[in-house]
Amino acid sequence: MMNGEKKMNSQELLQIIKFDEKGLVPAIAQDYETKEVLMMAYMNRESIEKTLETGYAHYFSRSRQELWKKGATSGHLQTIKSFYYDCDADTILIKVHQIGPACHTGAYSCFHNPVIASNDEPDMLRKLYDIIQDRKQNPVEKSYTNYLFDKGIDKILKKVGEESAEVIIAAKNNDKTELIYEISDLVYHTLVLMIQQEVTIQEIKDELKSRHQ
Repeated sequence: MMNGEKKMNSQELLQIIKFDEKGLVPAIAQDYETKEVLMMAYMNRESIEKTLETGYAHYFSRSRQELWKKGATSGHLQTIKSFYYDCDADTILIKVHQIGPACHTGAYSCFHNPVIASNDEPDMLRKLYDIIQDRKQNPVEKSYTNYLFDKGIDKILKKVGEESAEVIIAAKNNDKTELIYEISDLVYHTLVLMIQQEVTIQEIKDELKSRHQ
């Protein structure tokens, strides 16, 4: 089910949404943490009902003329965090937790072809987390990440311990370049540990946020 508080049921919503002549409405999916726009697809009445009922994004394929659950075959599911419609009630915005890439090309977002691009840095931690999570769900031959998952928790913990020691040594040596390199290794292995233990980035953010209240 959806994590957010529902303001209306699906039948009430369907009375409001303005579907086109084919019974469709455009739906935009946005990463609820990074705010990055992930994709645009179409929903019909049934896909809206399924989305609200299950808490997972469902769309309607115009080419196949059928309902489809995002990530049903790839594992790249979209968990619904919030669901909005715009001021004209003819466009839907869903904020989701995206597992793995949203685009069929393998890119995280379908909108990866810049015409005018800002210099804003993307949320690299979140992207790296999703890549590692995708490796666990969809193993790649000779992948170091899959090697760690295959070896299990003891191997992962050993690597976290080793990288922690390397960070300490780099700091004691007062070598900034080495320190950056070793901290990056520690962050990567910590993310592997988080995914192995089913800890999300949002849970870490929530814990850090609670310490400032």
